[in-house]
Amino acid sequence: QVQLVESGGGLVQAGGSLRLSCAASGRTFSDYAVAWFRRAPGKEREFVTAINWSGGVLDYADSVKGRFSISRDNVKNTVYLQMNSLTSDDTAAYFCAATQRGYSQSYYARLPARSDYDTWGQGTQVTVSS
Repeated sequence: QVQLVESGGGLVQAGGSLRLSCAASGRTFSDYAVAWFRRAPGKEREFVTAINWSGGVLDYADSVKGRFSISRDNVKNTVYLQMNSLTSDDTAAYFCAATQRGYSQSYYARLPARSDYDTWGQGTQVTVSS
């Protein structure tokens, strides 16, 4: 199983940008689909975005489409979340999660169900000031 460590969170003004990183160690990271979730104070955890093992299949929550971008570097064992045009609604703890469930060697291997992610990082806080 991989271990995940998020970094890159912080305080940013509305309209600004941040890039989060999710660094993996342990088993072969390229076998894993990776997703970002977030949890705002007083709210349920919500899905943000996901990427399959190759980077060939992506998924985004409607609330972040056009503003956030997920990518991965399997040589560096890292997944990135570029966040642009941030608003106060993006304030949350951000978590990366990974799973090997549903893995196939196809470049366009479909993403697992959002409930299938079974390995989690500790999270990184993003605070957007208005």
